[in-house]
Amino acid sequence: LIFTLIWIINIYDANRVAKLKALDPSNINYSPKAMLLNAYNNGFAYFLTIPAYIVMIFAILFPVLVTIFISFTNYDFYHIPPGTLVDWVGFDTFKNIVSLSTYRDTFGAVFSWTVIWTVSATTLQVVIGIFTAMILNQPFIKGKRIFGVIMLLPWAVPAFITIMSFSNMFNDSVGAINSQVIPFINNLPFVDIPSLAWKTDPFWTKIAIISIQGWLGFPYIYVLVSGILQSIPSDWYEAAVIDGATNIQKFRYITLPQIFAVAAPIFVTQYTGNFNNFSMIYLFNEGGPGSVGSGAGATDILISWIYKLTTGQSPQYNIASAVTLIISAVVITISMLIFSRTRAFEMED
Repeated sequence: LIFTLIWIINIYDANRVAKLKALDPSNINYSPKAMLLNAYNNGFAYFLTIPAYIVMIFAILFPVLVTIFISFTNYDFYHIPPGTLVDWVGFDTFKNIVSLSTYRDTFGAVFSWTVIWTVSATTLQVVIGIFTAMILNQPFIKGKRIFGVIMLLPWAVPAFITIMSFSNMFNDSVGAINSQVIPFINNLPFVDIPSLAWKTDPFWTKIAIISIQGWLGFPYIYVLVSGILQSIPSDWYEAAVIDGATNIQKFRYITLPQIFAVAAPIFVTQYTGNFNNFSMIYLFNEGGPGSVGSGAGATDILISWIYKLTTGQSPQYNIASAVTLIISAVVITISMLIFSRTRAFEMED
């Protein structure tokens, strides 16, 4: 393909030079100096950008093409070159995900949880971020800088360390949540909360990772929304008060529309980011507990399941590539639909 592309470019250039020579042969100068001068005048920008394009081809384009091609083969544990050749199977890999009960049930369970996780965790961090920004933007709040620094602490600490720390804190037997926090809460009157199986019960594991992601993700939303709130003219709120608007009405008709007008594309990226948030899922409990089949744990999302498909004892690269393409199609489609509806690319007005 690369050779064909270069050949076409050469044919086009030869045709262009032939036309120029037919019009005025004196304009065609084949000396090295003239060629270098022509390259400098007409191709200097291309010389600067060609290295970047070469890097993009090898770092982005080739891996994407390899993933696409693998999904149409039977590249798995039983077909690994050079011992066993890989065969072209067309759409059989995608059909197996739908038709074979092993993959179909696993894909359905993992995909449904991925959607629940994405919506719940991202919405939680967006709500907390907007809420904290609204509170600290009130004029009667004292020590805003101190509170602002405190709000940024989850963002300042590397997520890897935070997730591992929370993983230890939610340990069923010796974690701080069961051994210290819950007993402290139980000292209150009429409160009796039992120790919870945070890492052995899928339900409570899901609650834990959604809560942790809300903690990790809200500082970014807080900073973003704080800047937007500072740009809203105070005259709008004064006019709303004169018109008899309540605080809820001011938030609904003034604050919230202004936030979404600016930050809607950023919110979309938060959802797409959590859709592929591998580190949160894997570092907390490696996608466990339990199993839903085909190597996937009860809290595995699609991206962590792909990791297990390719690194397990029986790697299934073709299934992993097919699931990767499905993820890409879902994320790209939803992102483009939301971007178009929020007019994210029409901000000139």
